[in-house]
Amino acid sequence: MVVLAASITSKSGKALVSRQFVEMSRIRIEGLLAAFPKLIGSGKQHTYVETENVRYVYQPMEGVYLLLVTNKQSNILEDLDTLRLLSKVVPEYSASLDEEGICKNAFELIFAFDEVISVGHKENVTVAQVRQYCEMESHEERLHKLVLQSKINETKDVMKRKANEIDKSKIERGKLEKGGYSALQSMSSIGSIGRMDSAFSSDMGISSGNTFGSGSGFGITSEVDSFSTKSKGRPSAAVTAPTKGMGMKLGKSQRANQFLESLKAEGEVIVEDVRPSKAAAAPPPTDPITLTVEEKLNVALKRDGGLTNFDVQGTLSLQILNQDDGFIQVQIESAGNPEIKFKTHPNINKELFSSENVLGSKDPNRPFPAGQSGDGLGLLKWRMQSKDESAVPLTINCWPSVSGNETYVSIEYEASSMFDLQNVVISVPLPALREAPDVRQIDGEWRFDSRNLILEWSILLIDNSNRSGSMEFVVPPADTSVFFPISVRFSATSTFSDMKVASIVPLKGGAPPKFSQRTQLVTESYQVV
Repeated sequence: MVVLAASITSKSGKALVSRQFVEMSRIRIEGLLAAFPKLIGSGKQHTYVETENVRYVYQPMEGVYLLLVTNKQSNILEDLDTLRLLSKVVPEYSASLDEEGICKNAFELIFAFDEVISVGHKENVTVAQVRQYCEMESHEERLHKLVLQSKINETKDVMKRKANEIDKSKIERGKLEKGGYSALQSMSSIGSIGRMDSAFSSDMGISSGNTFGSGSGFGITSEVDSFSTKSKGRPSAAVTAPTKGMGMKLGKSQRANQFLESLKAEGEVIVEDVRPSKAAAAPPPTDPITLTVEEKLNVALKRDGGLTNFDVQGTLSLQILNQDDGFIQVQIESAGNPEIKFKTHPNINKELFSSENVLGSKDPNRPFPAGQSGDGLGLLKWRMQSKDESAVPLTINCWPSVSGNETYVSIEYEASSMFDLQNVVISVPLPALREAPDVRQIDGEWRFDSRNLILEWSILLIDNSNRSGSMEFVVPPADTSVFFPISVRFSATSTFSDMKVASIVPLKGGAPPKFSQRTQLVTESYQVV
């Protein structure tokens, strides 16, 4: 007997739950289920119906049909036995046998179907065994819950400890203020609180712009300590306040570690929770004036050729370290592409920009602001949209083909000569795999992301020496649509607008200030769909 699929449908033939046990496309199973109600004759008491290719063995259950789709060579007695077992299993997981109840418990029903039927053949199980198998404990789930709970408990302990420290510091500060040294002791309290905050988080502390910084806090505290020791002979609050110096620890507890060690002793493979390190921050600007040209690329290519979307959005940003250097005008140059539409900041003189390509403030007596965070103040924006496929810097062709018990996937890229692309990563989605795909040939490097089922093809640099490249890999048989959409990311040091800063013109005379320029093209969304 070979059961092709076990399904629950509505009276009209709408598929509510369907579990296929052989390789079958979605279109075919939907067609078989949609044709089933038309084959049932009214007033007949039989429980099966046949077509040229398949046999339907079914049983009405209130407002739905429970049916098996089998081949015509299967043993109908075994099919009826399987159907009877499934008819007992379904009410165990869905109290109401209607569309809403079936859809609500769809995944539980699919898991139960898998316990009854394996690779198209009935398993020798009972209803009680099916429920027991579906409810069995998972070692991985128990381990995950234990580690998660230990992290939550440790976080709560840290919160309570910090709250106690804050309360103690408030009480100590109140005592010192009553002793008549309110001014000096308040400075001491600031120092102690600054130390406690620095222990809680290295990024937190008292801002140096409004009050004392952490460095000055320590210096003032030492002066207060010496004064208090000489005058009153008692230590200050900064010395007596307990300073644990411990930050938040979200690691595994001793109990969790013992559990992990016991599992390892039994031969279990334990995958440790590895946290990625923080990415290094971009170096701060060192020149008095820094201008950043950045273009973000959004592209959607069709898998069979053609362009769905091509959109480039660019910005020119200004960053000034000292306010005295803010009285300037920026002379720019661009490629003069008519497809690019520019838009200036509201405070920029639009007439001056239109006539001379100079970015300057409407009010010459008003300088550009200094100390802007991030990339600085945006002076100019532009946008470019096109339907011309030749403007695309990188095209991807993917050719999956099924041959026997394997699927061969050939992918090739072609890069335009306009740009030299850096850090290119082509991410190809894969079907469910237990092992990494068999990569037969590749120009570059590859990595298999088993968690997200993605094959990443990496090329460090694409220039005139490798404007084209290819990769070929093999996976078990799968639907060709599973390899899309393909995502691409890369960067470049040149842009579509070819925007450049020609010079900086000081408004108050004197030598032009020193400036630096950063230019980059990055992908925001680049896919083959």
